[in-house]
Amino acid sequence: MSVYRTLTLEMSGRVAVVTFRRADQLNAMNRLMQSEITEVFEALSQDDGVGAIVVTGEGRGFMAGADIKEYAAQTAIEFDAFQAAGTRMYAAIEQNRKPVIAAVNGFALGGGMELVLCCDIVIANQFAKLGLPEIKLGLVPGGGGTQRSVQKLGRNRANFLLMTGAIVPASEFVGAGLVNEIVDAERLMRRVLELAEMIAAEPAAAIEGLKALTAHAVSGDLADGLAMERDVLGGLYRSETGQRRVKEFAEKSATRPKAAK
Repeated sequence: MSVYRTLTLEMSGRVAVVTFRRADQLNAMNRLMQSEITEVFEALSQDDGVGAIVVTGEGRGFMAGADIKEYAAQTAIEFDAFQAAGTRMYAAIEQNRKPVIAAVNGFALGGGMELVLCCDIVIANQFAKLGLPEIKLGLVPGGGGTQRSVQKLGRNRANFLLMTGAIVPASEFVGAGLVNEIVDAERLMRRVLELAEMIAAEPAAAIEGLKALTAHAVSGDLADGLAMERDVLGGLYRSETGQRRVKEFAEKSATRPKAAK
């Protein structure tokens, strides 16, 4: 496995843990970090030994957006290249074959929130805050923030965040469905690893199929999605794992005592 300068990659069984390591900059993303995130997520997507991916940040920040010092010094050509590379990076997370779980341990702002929006499950601690404050720079998000925030939060909630640049406690996103759970800071990684290990223990083909199906449901045609669902189910049912698990369940059900009428 490659050695990275802005993040670390650790394995816990079938769970890969990616941790951003620029704590002195609240894990703000520079060009090197962007490149390393893309590299690690693209590699993990193809690794059959990985069943789930956890992504988190070192210190009190998950990711505080782009590194503004580097961002401000870019030429127009460098800026365009950074945005194009960002599109590939976010796709490496959102379209990853493996489920990606965000452990949001602090600020997730700008590009950091855009990264959270790409994840499949989001668990945050009580201190975590999210926002898309690009408007304060006279800009708009460039990593999918305008589109994914509407998909996951609804247009009015997204407009509030985008047009005010508000930085909001993660707890306020639970009702909107973006954040799944809020847990105490000291329990965050324990809870996320427990969840990731549970998912990674399930048949990989079924988990991959579920991720593809729910992704299609966000913006795809319903009829196409239903047909896709039937195809995925049919393949899983005919697989060795599917046949074995269905038969095992049927055999257990047959031996259970029937409830009295």
